[in-house]
Amino acid sequence: MSRASTSLFTPVLIVGSAIIIVSFAIRASFGVFQIPIAEEFGWLRTEFSLAIAIQNLAWGVGQPIFGAIAEKIGDRKAVLMGGLIYAAGLVLTAFSTTPIEHQLYAWLVGFGIAGTGFGVILAVVGRASSDENRSMSLAIVSAAGSGGQIFGAPVAEWMLGFMTWQTVFLWFAAGILAILLFLPLMRAPEMASKAELEESMGTVLKRAFRDPSYTLIFLGFFSCGYQVAFLTAHFPAFITEVCGPIDPGGMLHGMGITTTSALGAVAISLIGLANIGGTLLAGWLGKYYSKKLLLAAIYTGRTIVAALFILFPMTPMTVIVFSLAMGSLWLATIPLTSGLVAHIYGLRYMGTLYGFIFLSHQLGSFLGVWLGGRMYDLYGSYEAVWWIGVAVGAFSAVVHLPIRERPLTAQTA
Repeated sequence: MSRASTSLFTPVLIVGSAIIIVSFAIRASFGVFQIPIAEEFGWLRTEFSLAIAIQNLAWGVGQPIFGAIAEKIGDRKAVLMGGLIYAAGLVLTAFSTTPIEHQLYAWLVGFGIAGTGFGVILAVVGRASSDENRSMSLAIVSAAGSGGQIFGAPVAEWMLGFMTWQTVFLWFAAGILAILLFLPLMRAPEMASKAELEESMGTVLKRAFRDPSYTLIFLGFFSCGYQVAFLTAHFPAFITEVCGPIDPGGMLHGMGITTTSALGAVAISLIGLANIGGTLLAGWLGKYYSKKLLLAAIYTGRTIVAALFILFPMTPMTVIVFSLAMGSLWLATIPLTSGLVAHIYGLRYMGTLYGFIFLSHQLGSFLGVWLGGRMYDLYGSYEAVWWIGVAVGAFSAVVHLPIRERPLTAQTA
């Protein structure tokens, strides 16, 4: 196997980013299907919300599993397995007509996302990068997820204009299978130093699980999942129902955004667009400054932005401003959190270690999506679940502060 490249843009980085773009374009679009599916079958909002919530939970459960698979049998085999499961879940969902079927096949979609998502891709890109380029490489892959989000929701909304949601899901499955054709270019690099290679997975995991800093990182990532998943799943519907009317003579109308439904899809896209800059900036800053302090600052910013948005009346302009502001903080946590794990615990089992951390993220995702649908059905509003998101964001800002940001071997010595 080749050693970590001194070049920033390697085939591993390029192919990994392409896989993330397609995988996340599809994942980010599910909120667009909330209303069409509920209206077709006459379901409560909770039913499809639970399917998306289960998908996020399966993604979290599958992440350490796929991380371990990648470290045992190879990264490309793990990604191939994940892509095939992803496509199968989408096809089966397209032919589902009951809530239980959607919720059952959501497990397959979630496991597929785990195999084609951040856990596996960040680990292989991190190992393929030099120490100097690692923070920026992880940021580029994280920003690629936003690249998919930019066009995922609007493309899904556009496709729904002339085909059924079932057909859209079949096209999504075809897209996942197509991107797998580039896997041969993603050759796995040398995995770690000789000392790291000599340690067993069990030894490294036990050491991490006993470290209070690992627990704090785990707890802190919960709110990221809650906020991101809640917004991805419910923000388009939230905007559609609550936002004030779009001015027929205004700029948005002139750009073709004539309904609040279209504005909801565009809002998800704008979040993704703003996040590209925010994530790349976070990766660059992570090279020079404390990652834990940067994470605390990001969660503080999210808390303030979310609180201000819900306190003021929702208009098309406040939706645009909020989307850009929240987007700049959206996935900026990913390169810093994964980089923190690599810095403290090493590269050899980064996929598995980050996978367990990501499980916390997805537990938050499950709660954010499910609670959003449940509380909407109970109270006809998203306001309470929104304020819960504000509270957990503030919690995450605080718990990052005590983390000991040094390699664990150095701490032990």
